[in-house]
Amino acid sequence: MAKAAVKHACSECGYSTGRWLGRCPDCGSWGTLVEERVAASVAGPKGASTGAARPLLRLVDVEAADADRLPTGVPELDRVLGGGLVPASLVLVSGDPGIGKSTLLLMALRAMSSERKVLLVTGEESAAQVKLRADRLGGGAAVDILAETNLAEIAATLEAERPEVCVIDSVQTLYDPELGSAPGSVAQVREAAARLMRVAKELRIATFLVGHVTKDGSVAGPRVLEHLVDCVLQFEGDRYREHRVLRAVKNRFGSTNEIGVFEMTSEGLNGIADPSELFGRSEGEIGSAVTCAVEGSRPLLLEIQALVAPTDLAMPRRVGTGVDPKRLSMIVAVLGRHAGVALGQADVFVNVAGGVRIDEPGADLGIAVAIASAARGTAVRAGIACFGEVGLTGRLRAPSQGERRLAECAKLGLAEVIVSESPKARGKIRVRSAGTLREAIGSALGASGPAEG
Repeated sequence: MAKAAVKHACSECGYSTGRWLGRCPDCGSWGTLVEERVAASVAGPKGASTGAARPLLRLVDVEAADADRLPTGVPELDRVLGGGLVPASLVLVSGDPGIGKSTLLLMALRAMSSERKVLLVTGEESAAQVKLRADRLGGGAAVDILAETNLAEIAATLEAERPEVCVIDSVQTLYDPELGSAPGSVAQVREAAARLMRVAKELRIATFLVGHVTKDGSVAGPRVLEHLVDCVLQFEGDRYREHRVLRAVKNRFGSTNEIGVFEMTSEGLNGIADPSELFGRSEGEIGSAVTCAVEGSRPLLLEIQALVAPTDLAMPRRVGTGVDPKRLSMIVAVLGRHAGVALGQADVFVNVAGGVRIDEPGADLGIAVAIASAARGTAVRAGIACFGEVGLTGRLRAPSQGERRLAECAKLGLAEVIVSESPKARGKIRVRSAGTLREAIGSALGASGPAEG
């Protein structure tokens, strides 16, 4: 019998070493190296090959079925996946505890169970607990369930039952008895992901893996878990609020810019087809501005809230929720240098209403206008939205998909839009062009300027 070897692996990044260290040399985390026992492999003769050669295929001869995506029954989930679930794919769904990962996937299984054979493997809850959640969501009589954490038994069940769709909740609870480490360790998660990937590809089972997250929001376990799967979905939002945002961090079969918006109710998660109705409303308050951001193919009207207050610190604070802190610092600097809004002795706080996060530069102008409104104590004129990229010279650049943003503003009844350049399609909304940030702030806060039909 081969002697078991002992090594220490980092639970954050998967780095392994033969001795224990207080700090991981790879990722720099403290106290994350845990002991693992690995059976030593028996080495064969040097140069010996244990596998048989397999025939090769030409890429032009491979037949790929592009139209056989499986609709999940949840339109917002289908949007983020790129049009539906691809057979034989692995999808990792991560998010904070209590955010609604299990509820979302149970709703998808219940919708697909009417036409397909589906299986739910639960390692965190008992079958009775899952039944209580299913009753709250409206029932799930056709969903098969397996309460098991043994990886070998789960793989055997998948080979025997061969469902079309399977949900593993969660991958951190699975364990292989042949490994000496505890469930959730680097070795166990890596082995579970590799075994499930082989089963999914061979049997063409579309598999959802529910993954835990660390305290900084990243997926727990080795990074090889994210590399193995075909799609990584991140469920965001505050569990104490009703709105949730689902976005794709990695997607081999679609865009990573799409987002899905949900509302948590007593009957489960309801998809929101028009999020602009929720997030793009401003009450004309000081420090509030409406901007139009584009996530994938969906334009979103968002309310940007800003607060400017005198500071008692040597270095003023620049705090952003839902925006990039580095980009916020750049906008504050441009406001002080080119727009005449002095913020050197003030703390600046910016928040995107509704818990949405925006990363695209088209929302720069909305952030700048909200900060200027809070600093000058003047509310933005009613019925106005603004979007554009702010440059370091104070000039504005036109963002992408300007026509779609303009159409979204017109659909929700806004009267005027401030942009850097006039999009081709204007419709029934007034378009006011501004070449610089100073001009845009003047137009938004009440100064007159040329408007185009």
